[in-house]
Amino acid sequence: MRAAERGIVYPTGEPSGSRSNLTDYLRIVPFKNGDNHGEVEVARPPLFTGVLPGDYTKIAAAARVKQFTRGEVLHIEGESVQPVLMLTSGFAKISKLGMSGMEVILRFGVPGDVLGGADLFSTGRHRATAQAFRPSRALVWDALTFKTLVERYPVLHQNMARILGGDLLELEERFREVATEKVGQRVARQLLRLEERIGRWVDGAIEIGISREELAQMTGTTLFTVSRLLSAWEALGIVRPRREAVTICDVPSLRAIGEVTNRWAPKNPSRARKPLYQRLCE
Repeated sequence: MRAAERGIVYPTGEPSGSRSNLTDYLRIVPFKNGDNHGEVEVARPPLFTGVLPGDYTKIAAAARVKQFTRGEVLHIEGESVQPVLMLTSGFAKISKLGMSGMEVILRFGVPGDVLGGADLFSTGRHRATAQAFRPSRALVWDALTFKTLVERYPVLHQNMARILGGDLLELEERFREVATEKVGQRVARQLLRLEERIGRWVDGAIEIGISREELAQMTGTTLFTVSRLLSAWEALGIVRPRREAVTICDVPSLRAIGEVTNRWAPKNPSRARKPLYQRLCE
């Protein structure tokens, strides 16, 4: 699921860790904040798709609200799943550590994403580490409570499977890119994905709050290579890199770099999943 398909359950005036009035839990507001550029949607989060209003009330009432500071760890890879979280604001970095201790970023969780739900029903342990990438807020269910809710409302399980399937499809697409495409294409496409998920308008351009090292981790390349590419693109006026951010000044040119014809691409695109960067063009 993408940002344009998400809504936010927005509990207002809520102290961290407490329970909210039901009317606050059920208040759906347009998806528009300083972290996303121009997205306005009024919709439920994907987890609640198909849930009846009365059931929605009961599910939301079983949660509490918790706030996280930037850099705060939400859960650690290998730990047993205790709470299950659904982000309502901010972003979370989902990552794993390699044998050498090098971090690999799998994805960024955005408002509407469920963290820990799939792991709870598989191994019971977190398969990755989640960390607040910016100040964030989430609805939190205890593991036992969440299990009971999913057993009572099977549509929640179906929705989680659909969300997980979307995440896996994107990882498969990125793996294909690493195996078959040049690094410049991969970096351009990843910037376009991040532009949709965590980009924000700043002075007429789109800023992505990610470092060069983090971008290298997401594209299977080195910090040196990413720095070299961004410097070359900066000279062309396509991007403007900073220490902890990359500003996209020319989206069409960046898209053109990512869309260079690949001889390994499927012969029949209609039978293949349309990548995120193609959907951005529509």
